[in-house]
Amino acid sequence: MSDPTDGDAPPELDLTSAEWSLWQAFRNGSTCDLRTDDPARNDPHARHEWGPERTVRARIIALLLLNGPPAQPGRVSALKLTGAYITDSLDVAGGTIEPFVELRDCRFESEIVLPESRFTTLRMVNCAIPRLEAARLHTEGDLHLPRCIVQRGIRLTDAQIGTDLMLNQAVVHKDRRGRSITADGLSVAQDLQAEMLESYGELSLRGASIGVSLSLRGSRLSNPYGRRALNAPQLTVERTLYLTAAGLSGSVSSSATPPYGITTTPARGTRMQRFECEGGMRLDDGRFGDAVDLDQARFILESDQELSMRRIQTPELRFLGERPQRGRVILSGARVVNLVDKSTSWPGLGGLWMAGFAYETLIPRGHFPLSLRLQWVAAATPEYAPEPYEMLAAALRRSGEDSDAREVLLAKQRRRRETLPLAAKSWGFLQDWTVAYGYRPGRAAVWMAVLWAVGTVFFSQNPPHALKPGETPLWNPYLYTLDLLLPVINLNQDSYWRPEGGSQWAAAVMILAGWVLATTVAAGASRLLRRQ
Repeated sequence: MSDPTDGDAPPELDLTSAEWSLWQAFRNGSTCDLRTDDPARNDPHARHEWGPERTVRARIIALLLLNGPPAQPGRVSALKLTGAYITDSLDVAGGTIEPFVELRDCRFESEIVLPESRFTTLRMVNCAIPRLEAARLHTEGDLHLPRCIVQRGIRLTDAQIGTDLMLNQAVVHKDRRGRSITADGLSVAQDLQAEMLESYGELSLRGASIGVSLSLRGSRLSNPYGRRALNAPQLTVERTLYLTAAGLSGSVSSSATPPYGITTTPARGTRMQRFECEGGMRLDDGRFGDAVDLDQARFILESDQELSMRRIQTPELRFLGERPQRGRVILSGARVVNLVDKSTSWPGLGGLWMAGFAYETLIPRGHFPLSLRLQWVAAATPEYAPEPYEMLAAALRRSGEDSDAREVLLAKQRRRRETLPLAAKSWGFLQDWTVAYGYRPGRAAVWMAVLWAVGTVFFSQNPPHALKPGETPLWNPYLYTLDLLLPVINLNQDSYWRPEGGSQWAAAVMILAGWVLATTVAAGASRLLRRQ
């Protein structure tokens, strides 16, 4: 400009009427609205052509943002543009933009280039954008992109957002590398809201850090071009990751304030759209301060794809989605405090891996009896592993369900028996059949009573001969049989009598049975005392 204090545009810019209106609106902080009276022609995503009366050169916008005229007295300059067709590429890479920027219902001819630029607040609402290149972008306030349609992806690698990042109802297609949104190393000071987002390609959030919550409520992630639809290892969310359903409001207005037509807390009877992920999801090594919520989530996986949550740490995991029909759910090494789940959410045999998965409290939703819980553990251990059984038993004990905990440990012994050689397996069957490996000691008393009764009847009819006639106590088949059965306690009966023939074999059977019962009960008692 010829005079730094002069707010008029230089003549060499040759401003059109639309650009002149934008220049003046910038100076007084008002909105330059270039929309027509026909609402159908104001949709930036429709096929209607927009003429020169709605055309603004990207060069003019860059000039206003980087070196704009002074504001009118008593006003604050701001770039607020609605319904414009912006030609060429808007490139302010490396620049510092102080004015507030809000673009609504605009159509861009070429990509937006913002790498290493600094904004106060940048809002682009319901815009048609070929591509957004914004690596290492820094904003002091918000970055809002609700209801935008981006044809060749968004790049926000190592971007730093001062308050909120909003992608609600945006539609983002893949770039040449198959990624819809590349936001590795992204830092958001408050919330990342991507509710009702439609992503066609890989959404990458590797090493991203979210200061409050990350919401993907009602979003649909699809990546038929690669292995994963969401790739977010080492993601840190200070509060909750929401992969849940969202309520749909009755209408969406282009002038709606955040969250731009999305009902966060739906009223009764509101139509819901669940979170859906078509392709693998990777959350390995993530840290979540409050919870990971998968309520009503749907995962559509191929056989080689995974819902991977290896080594995540969170106080609460709400695994309440729809059961995946293919692929695998992996929780190996994950650590949670509360596991909130449903029996209908977990995959079947071979579809669940949870070696080293640690949890403290089980909070089932709906019908989840112990028999189904044991099937859940069996599905996670195609090959025998003791840890899942012991973890389940410990959680049941903490909730006061000691009898169920013993049933789980009994199931562990039965699974272990399948891996043993024939001799050990036979011994295991005997222990199971008699006293259930000591976890049901009441069976020992029953067997003892049966053997005592049988032995008493047998020895009553077949009394043994006295070792020293005249020095023996009065013959008592009840005490004699009991003395044979009890391996430790001596009732001074069997030492005075000498069984022969069949009586000798019967006595041997009683002694052996007594030792078997006593050994098994002792082993079970030892396990219970060690609380395994």
